[in-house]
Amino acid sequence: MLNRLLFQRIDNSSLIIFRIFFGILISLECFGAIATGWVNRNLIAPKFKFPFIDFDFLQPLPGNGMYFYFGIMGLMGICIALGFKYRASMITFTTMWTATYLMQKTAYNNHYYLLILISLIMCFFPAEKSRSIDVKLNPKIESNAMYAYIKWIVVLQLFIVYTYASIAKIYGDWLDFSTIAVLMHSKRNYWLVGDILQEPWIHTVIGSVGILFDLLIVPALLWKPTRKAAFFLSLFFHLFNSIIFQIGIFPYLSIAFSVFFFEPETIRKIFFKSKIPLTTSKVIIPNYKNSLLIVAAVYFLTQLLLPVRHYTFEDDVLWTEEGHRMSWRMMLRSRQGKGRYKVVDKNTEEVFIINPKDYVSRSQERKIFAYPDFAWQFAQYLKKEFKEENRDVSVYLENSKISINRKPYEPFIDSKTDLAAETWYRTKHHSWILPSPYIKSEK
Repeated sequence: MLNRLLFQRIDNSSLIIFRIFFGILISLECFGAIATGWVNRNLIAPKFKFPFIDFDFLQPLPGNGMYFYFGIMGLMGICIALGFKYRASMITFTTMWTATYLMQKTAYNNHYYLLILISLIMCFFPAEKSRSIDVKLNPKIESNAMYAYIKWIVVLQLFIVYTYASIAKIYGDWLDFSTIAVLMHSKRNYWLVGDILQEPWIHTVIGSVGILFDLLIVPALLWKPTRKAAFFLSLFFHLFNSIIFQIGIFPYLSIAFSVFFFEPETIRKIFFKSKIPLTTSKVIIPNYKNSLLIVAAVYFLTQLLLPVRHYTFEDDVLWTEEGHRMSWRMMLRSRQGKGRYKVVDKNTEEVFIINPKDYVSRSQERKIFAYPDFAWQFAQYLKKEFKEENRDVSVYLENSKISINRKPYEPFIDSKTDLAAETWYRTKHHSWILPSPYIKSEK
């Protein structure tokens, strides 16, 4: 049973067309990042980049180097779409994109992380075996078949993403639709739909559909009787998100994944009418079966555990942000923070009140008051800056308060804590984050 599910040979048309879509989309993402100023705003202009903690060694290239960096990634996308030096192009893009993701988190987005995972998986898939320049150069590699496990790896990855995204939405501010109201408030000036998006009944529809869509879309696409309806619903849902939230290629990547849910023969007839159909669907056990099962088990166990790691921390992840990233907690909250950074010279007791605008960009400034890891990193950065002036300093964030989903501001970080002297823990709660007032109120 398991052997037939995973190792049956099936038509590879879905993988081939996905490779083409995927290459085009990542190319557009990279060239678009240059054209829209994303590269400049996040990787060139800021003095300090806020990399993921432990990845300080990953720094943007000097000068205009990051424009060339993203240009290379865009070219890799084109090579992937064309199937030219596919394996090398895929590995190069995956490595470069992962480094980009880790070297800055001010513009963190869940789809950047998903892109890493899909790119990593695609490095091992034989997506160059048909309709590729590689086949033109070496006809011996051409094949019209693939193992069924390729489809199921993609499906399982998507099921994890969507299911956790649905579960994360089952909390108070989403269920009373106040989160939706906050999200839509910034869209009030949109042409034609701005006023409609402020209606409470629209918030109810969006909030309810958001939970149900994420929970049911993968099963609905898998079940043949609901597949077409689910596809058109998915098409509408993702295009709506693209227009309203303007979140780059993610909606279109999500639509592209649909090719793995339809019958391979259907995909072949739509996209590759001249492609030779697969006449036999034998079960062939590869000699790497055991290695594949072990690697897949480790990978998917990690994917199952990462999104729930926040339960091992004290307090609520909505408040502390500890364990938030890489957990598919998408569009769940809006955070605003305020306070004042004070630097004290330990030897002279001289006090310096910091103007963040002298050090960070506007988007970074919003983060250093509202997110604990940003606050800690900024303190470390200030400590380093003053050390260059031969000053040993303490750094305090005074009057620290945050507002989540436009609720009243509440005290957030202990103003008596010298953040510059604190250690950052990867798997432990930080006591200088004050207790959540929302948990208190529930008690």
